[in-house]
Amino acid sequence: MGLGAQRPVAEAAANEPLVASFRRVILRCTARLLAFAGRPDPRADPGPCEEDWYANLLWIERRKCLLATHAATLFSVFSPDVRAAQVRALGSYLAGRIAAELAAAGLPADALGELDGDHVTIAKTADRSVLGCMRDLALSCELAVADAGGMAALDLDELHRHLRQHLSAARGYVPPVDLAADFAARRRSG
Repeated sequence: MGLGAQRPVAEAAANEPLVASFRRVILRCTARLLAFAGRPDPRADPGPCEEDWYANLLWIERRKCLLATHAATLFSVFSPDVRAAQVRALGSYLAGRIAAELAAAGLPADALGELDGDHVTIAKTADRSVLGCMRDLALSCELAVADAGGMAALDLDELHRHLRQHLSAARGYVPPVDLAADFAARRRSG
């Protein structure tokens, strides 16, 4: 059959699945971020999962910043001085930022789940322990900006190295980058 030809459904079902199993990226936003990004669709929320991402809008030096954190590993990405257009296209913007930080950590782009910015479901937060950890991470970001002498002087790569090594009791004092590597290995093996 040529590229444009279609096989009968019964023949296709017998030979291969028509649709690969696919889970949309769930981005669980704080109320502050939802005010900018739009309201979630409660019907589209499948419930909490370890592959979910959490995101918060921070105001540092009167600028909007985003902090995104993976639920299972606490692997985090800080984006300073975010524009309104980037917040409106939150899924594609964060997917690119997350992929870049995973690469900087030596991990593949899909280490923490598929990152398809066009298939993101915005949902409300669901795990208070992740939110508590994000409060600590947000404070680390604020302190890094202050220690640098301001947002303009911030070494973003150094901040991300710090975030990748940030220890949390909620994840057994294991650095997020190590948890992310283990998470990626589990995804590949099973």
